[in-house]
Amino acid sequence: MADLDAIGGEPMTTVQTWTGRQTRALRHALRMSIRDFAEHLGVSERTVSKWEAGRDAVRPRPEMQAALDTTLLRASGEAVSRFSAATGNEDVCPAGTTGGYRIQSHKFIPAYIGTAVANELVDLPQMEPRPHEWLDVSVMRVPHPDGLCMAHVFACGVVVLHLRQDLAPASLAEFAAWRYASYEGDLPWAAQQIERLLPKQPDSQTAMPEYVMSMYLLREPGCRREDLENAVRLLSLPSVLVNRHASPRPQPVSDHIEGRLLSEGFDHPSVESFGIPGVSVGFATWSGLAYHPLSPERALGVDELVSLEADVQMLWAYCRRIQRAVEDGRDPVVSPEFGWRFLRAAHSRLTTARAQETAQHCLMRQAAVTTSGLPERLTQAQAALREAETASGRVTV
Repeated sequence: MADLDAIGGEPMTTVQTWTGRQTRALRHALRMSIRDFAEHLGVSERTVSKWEAGRDAVRPRPEMQAALDTTLLRASGEAVSRFSAATGNEDVCPAGTTGGYRIQSHKFIPAYIGTAVANELVDLPQMEPRPHEWLDVSVMRVPHPDGLCMAHVFACGVVVLHLRQDLAPASLAEFAAWRYASYEGDLPWAAQQIERLLPKQPDSQTAMPEYVMSMYLLREPGCRREDLENAVRLLSLPSVLVNRHASPRPQPVSDHIEGRLLSEGFDHPSVESFGIPGVSVGFATWSGLAYHPLSPERALGVDELVSLEADVQMLWAYCRRIQRAVEDGRDPVVSPEFGWRFLRAAHSRLTTARAQETAQHCLMRQAAVTTSGLPERLTQAQAALREAETASGRVTV
């Protein structure tokens, strides 16, 4: 994952040539005294005073030009706005934005509960069957204070909590900071909900949720049209918009940094594109999926995206349960119908194109599965189950 300091710390020219007048405007925008500003730049107070006294006739040395660029780049959005107003320089306003965003956040929180418990939950009156091509799945509503949550109970013994939240952040960085902070409460909340669902004496192999995986639908972009692709790319890897070293808690990066990333973009080896020109913009990473329909009538539907991601997280949790048993020195215990042959079939369904599958659905599936690392997990889990079956002469129930 890209390092935040590398993104925010590289000198980037935002003012063509710094003069004494502009350095004074920057100091005032940062609300710093001459002493503090000089200390921040690593120069003497006398040097700063000479810059400001010379106004437009004075130009700091090249290394100081770069230091001033970096200082402006790391300034808050409010400070950049004050600087822009004082200098009348539109080029230094936070670039790439035109207004607020509308983002639909989908979080998937899986946990293994065992096939016996799953069968008990399916019999609850509030449970309803959900159509699925190759596995029995039932769903029920789970209350959440600021979102819509559905519990998907899979017959193989995994429950996936799917939490949808509609947000209207002013910037992508604001959204990224919300995501980072909300994860702290998501897991305890999910564990509490799953405990409420379970019978009084749950299966001893039941595991509590360990992680949250996300998918984001960009409903209304708050950026320029030419920056849309970079906006969706940033949504797929939002951690680059969070200053995790801030105290006392992580904070969104400045509007100026976000603007530069929107206009110039960034590269990361984990990002996989699955958009179709003229139809959609989509990216997948280890952090999750991000998608924006350009042509809603031809783009992927929300249900298609949710269904795939729920399947991927269900299989991840199932394989994780098998991995945990192996790491604990135990043979994994499974129900016969969900042994290695079940995982082999799931692997084939997720990695093999179907005759009637659309091109964009195929691209989405490939991107989501590849970036999740699931194929390797499935292969390892199959091997562990086959070894356990061979050693015992049968599948342990």
